[in-house]
Amino acid sequence: MLIAHVRFPVAPEHRQTVLDAFRADLAGVRAMSGCRAFFPFFDIADDAMFGIVHEWDSEEDFQAYTASGAFAAFGRRVRPLMTGAPDSRRFLAELIEGPN
Repeated sequence: MLIAHVRFPVAPEHRQTVLDAFRADLAGVRAMSGCRAFFPFFDIADDAMFGIVHEWDSEEDFQAYTASGAFAAFGRRVRPLMTGAPDSRRFLAELIEGPN
């Protein structure tokens, strides 16, 4: 399983636009092959920081997502609103407890 954590800063006046972009993409990403979880969030300790926790069955499934039109469209909407570079971390993991 691949787990990815992504965090990025956005100016406070653009928070709603980013939330709307996440809402628009949520069902589509979660329905993609291999997607186990897609949880957008904002950091309650930092009003400017958004994030996403991804869980994918495989690296190939995650790569298919990052090569998708939905991923590109989200980037076109959100990247211009970022006030800094995204911090992306990827992990290979084995599920030891929870739903399969």
